[in-house]
Amino acid sequence: MRVLLSGYYGFGNLGDEALLGEISRGLRGRFPGVEIAALSADPAGTAQEYGIEAAPRWDLGMVRREIARADVFLSGGGGLLQNATSLKSLLYYAGLVRQAVRAQKVVGIFAQSIGPLDFWGRGIVREFCKGVAFATVRDEASRTLLAGLLPGVPVTRTADPVFLYDLPESDGEQALAREGLGPEVQPLVIVCVRKTSGQSEVTRRIAAAVDALAERGAKVAFLPFQPPEDAEASTEVIRKCRSTPTLLPAGNLASVARAIASARAVIGVRLHSVILAARFGVPFVAVGYDPKVQALLRLLEYPLPALWEHGARKADGEDSATLALRLWNERDALASHLRARLPEMQRAARENFEILARYV
Repeated sequence: MRVLLSGYYGFGNLGDEALLGEISRGLRGRFPGVEIAALSADPAGTAQEYGIEAAPRWDLGMVRREIARADVFLSGGGGLLQNATSLKSLLYYAGLVRQAVRAQKVVGIFAQSIGPLDFWGRGIVREFCKGVAFATVRDEASRTLLAGLLPGVPVTRTADPVFLYDLPESDGEQALAREGLGPEVQPLVIVCVRKTSGQSEVTRRIAAAVDALAERGAKVAFLPFQPPEDAEASTEVIRKCRSTPTLLPAGNLASVARAIASARAVIGVRLHSVILAARFGVPFVAVGYDPKVQALLRLLEYPLPALWEHGARKADGEDSATLALRLWNERDALASHLRARLPEMQRAARENFEILARYV
């Protein structure tokens, strides 16, 4: 069996790279001998990193040939079917689904969050994704939305495959020390930001939370998931802080995951910084810049509200410093809550591959 993966791969975004790694690992575990290929902005790097084949995502001739060679086409994971980023992005990903359906492949929408979609976006998904065999989505709102757009297609709520991520075997504390995260920087709080709508308000709220945690003795460090954009967003927040947080250099997925796992708490704008925190039982406070973040909080039944939500007014929600102190003071209970929820999230993440097995 040959599987072709379509996602936001090869752009250096560690969340999407974690998705590609876990999807590849899950496919190999469920289907021994499977051939895996991905459409990537950096085919050589993708092929070397994951031991799979890769083709340039913008070479239409190569894309057509890869679809022709594949038995299965998976669109995902991630948040591909939305037009909040741009209509062009939605047309690209939905257009690939349509090509694969027309080529009579087994086509699945895989481990995605669906939306936001406006009137035109809903029409594109409804028309371009007709004929997919199945869909798995990361939250209930996505399931409801997609099931309404694609009647007759089985749509199952599962969970993000990154909940299955394991740290690679390494020298643990020595590796952290080499990355500047030894005992001298404990208790560590990791902050992972990105540029969003409402950037000035998000920056203000995160800075206030960072200062409140620093007053309690936390050592706060910003960690980019996608340089240089995240480093620039981090610098904006640091300039607003009264305290003196640090900006860590960009690392690979293993080093970033190791840093999050070693932290006492996480402030996360990046969705996968929050997912990795939940995976390792590290309490967090999230920034709900996108509906997929709020959906994750509901899925986890997480006790803390978001630090900020898209569309919120300045006066909405808890005061940032108050919420940060709740995070700090309740971190043992929050960690216990996340550890209790993890088995269900991992079961749901594995279900992505079990559902695929019904169709191949």
